[in-house]
Amino acid sequence: MTPPRVLTIAGSDSGGGAGIQADLKTMLAHGVHGMSVIAAVTAQNSLGVQGYWELPPEAVRAQLDSVLGDIGVQAVKTGMLASPALVALVAEVLAGVDAPVVVDPVGVSKHGDSLLAPEAVQTVASRLLPVATVVTPNLWEVEQLTSFKVEDEDDLRPAADALLELGPAWVLVKGGHLPGAPVDLLTDGVQEFRYTAERHDNRHTHGTGCTLASAMASHLAMGASVPDAVARAKEYVTGAIAHGFPLGAGIGPVDHAWRWREPAG
Repeated sequence: MTPPRVLTIAGSDSGGGAGIQADLKTMLAHGVHGMSVIAAVTAQNSLGVQGYWELPPEAVRAQLDSVLGDIGVQAVKTGMLASPALVALVAEVLAGVDAPVVVDPVGVSKHGDSLLAPEAVQTVASRLLPVATVVTPNLWEVEQLTSFKVEDEDDLRPAADALLELGPAWVLVKGGHLPGAPVDLLTDGVQEFRYTAERHDNRHTHGTGCTLASAMASHLAMGASVPDAVARAKEYVTGAIAHGFPLGAGIGPVDHAWRWREPAG
């Protein structure tokens, strides 16, 4: 039998910790068939992003046409899209796709390196978020998209409401950078869910955002509701963070294969 099909549209991480590479590893770990449209190529390692080069729009459209025209998808995840032209192109194509779309509005890398042109932020807000089933910003991305600064847990819902005004069906505001126990808030404007997890003392967390969004897309492709997809993805990424390992001289990646390495019984 053909497994559920999930497409990632994102940038390539040469160090293998985030981006397309993390997405495909996460999808494999969830038993779905991962496919990729590469929007940009990065020179990247554990120390940071040394450079990135976006692909021409015609190359990105050709990849989209190839996958969507033949194989089809049951969920889509977007990550690094780099430029206004690529954001607009991807949004235009996804508006015609009958499958849930998880938008990870990638603005900077784990190391603080910019992965989105400043002039593309408005295009993400006005073109991409309206086609999103769920958008998964961290606190910096919330501020980038809405100018709303989250100071504490009480600010999570107003931040989510500000993002909902931009058009996504659901918003997951990731509050992991707030002090105290990590808490994320999911809402569609009516329903509200909060997810907590243990905070692991591990600096090797490269790829957490990509991994969470790809796990969510994988569960949505398998038929889960948005709240259930978030809960299951949170469980997976929490384990991946706990098992994150050193790599190179900087920040290592989360372990996408942690469930396979756990001792049986």
